Amino acid sequence: MMKPINDRVVVKPFPAEEKTTGGIIIPDTAKEKPQKGEVVAVGPGKEGNALTVQVGDTVLYGKYGGQDLSYEGVDYLIMREDDILVILG
Repeated sequence: MMKPINDRVVVKPFPAEEKTTGGIIIPDTAKEKPQKGEVVAVGPGKEGNALTVQVGDTVLYGKYGGQDLSYEGVDYLIMREDDILVILG
């Protein structure tokens, strides 16, 4: 498994929306990059500051946040905790 360093967080993005709330099917070319995902790994923090997010949290992050990574056939994002906007309850 991956073990991020410092204040890095590994997020597994949720799949892009396939339909609008009105039921219109969105073609692949028009789908937006997901901005919500599940935290799957967290680093130890930086300079003694523990991270706020925990493994299993559902988070919302910026549209262009994170670095794409494919690991063992699964897509992930690696980002700093500062790139996470909110933890969804």
